[in-house]
Amino acid sequence: MRIGIVCYPTYGGSGVLATELGKALADKGHMVHFITYQQPVRLNAFHANIYYHEVQVPTYPLFDFPPYESALSSTMVDVILNQQLDLLHVHYAIPHASTAYMAQQIVAKQGRHIPFITTLHGTDITLVGKDKTYAPVVTFSINESNAITAVSSNLREETFKSFPIDKEIEVIYNFVDTARFKRRELPHFRQAIAPKGEKILLHVSNFRKVKRVPDVIKIFKQVRDKMPAKLLLVGDGPDRPMIECMCREMNLCDDVRFVGKQEQLEDVMSIADLFILPSDYESFGLAALEAMASEVPVISSNAGGLPEVNINGETGYTSAVGDVDRMAAHAIEALQNEELLARLRKGALEQALRFHIDNIIPQYEKLYEKLIK
Repeated sequence: MRIGIVCYPTYGGSGVLATELGKALADKGHMVHFITYQQPVRLNAFHANIYYHEVQVPTYPLFDFPPYESALSSTMVDVILNQQLDLLHVHYAIPHASTAYMAQQIVAKQGRHIPFITTLHGTDITLVGKDKTYAPVVTFSINESNAITAVSSNLREETFKSFPIDKEIEVIYNFVDTARFKRRELPHFRQAIAPKGEKILLHVSNFRKVKRVPDVIKIFKQVRDKMPAKLLLVGDGPDRPMIECMCREMNLCDDVRFVGKQEQLEDVMSIADLFILPSDYESFGLAALEAMASEVPVISSNAGGLPEVNINGETGYTSAVGDVDRMAAHAIEALQNEELLARLRKGALEQALRFHIDNIIPQYEKLYEKLIK
């Protein structure tokens, strides 16, 4: 099949999932064409079956805001016609679903029918999509999609609750490549982070309000008061200056390391003892799944789709949003009991294997084949 994938090329879950999906499809012999404004961060190696088409957005004095949606639709049309695509798969509803609909209508005028699938990822529904500025367009473009998928049952329910959707939404979970994300012995790396054998806690996010990174710091403070520990903060975003200030005020700077955006995330996962994710909402929690595949138990909130991934008492622990004390208590209990920690690690890996890439990719292929026929 010749598949066009449209996504945000950033470190967010939708961009990561879309890129990993494209790479997996290419490995199975499909021709995959990425269409976006810059090369996706995880598209970092040559593959004979992967093509990248950059969306060029011209600027004119007339426009205060360059019309990205129009440029994206035009690029879609160009790729559809010149590369003979069989279908489009767009990730994150805004603005990709509406631009796919426009491209579909344009090529229809030239006698080409191309179906498009919209995959909903989270904040495109629960946050941005609910804004009255976007809601009518989001509703229309989702309903005009030839197929709709969501990355968790919770997100599917939230979509039906928030929008008058008149089509079925199929749940196809996020996935993890367990050949990449697996526990590796990296003693020199661990020694560099925790030279005195301290426990290592890990958080990965885009440092936005919804991720509740201040709660991560508060949890870590309680853990460090009980035992020697280090905290690795991976990623970057608008809340970082505030978090750095918190660390100074709480005298944690010597034990907290900001490592920025990391492409080789699997190495960082391999040295962690616990993964902390206290978010206000997660449609799925892809970073948590990647940690679990690396045998790292997860301490998380019970928001959104997280309980579908992190099974309380088996792969880690879930608590109510904002219950920092309970999350800290669970973290301390696990870190102080090696037998418990080993059991949680085993459970985390077993759960991650249920989301193995080989179990999920065929579900997308089946959907593609159905639409093309």
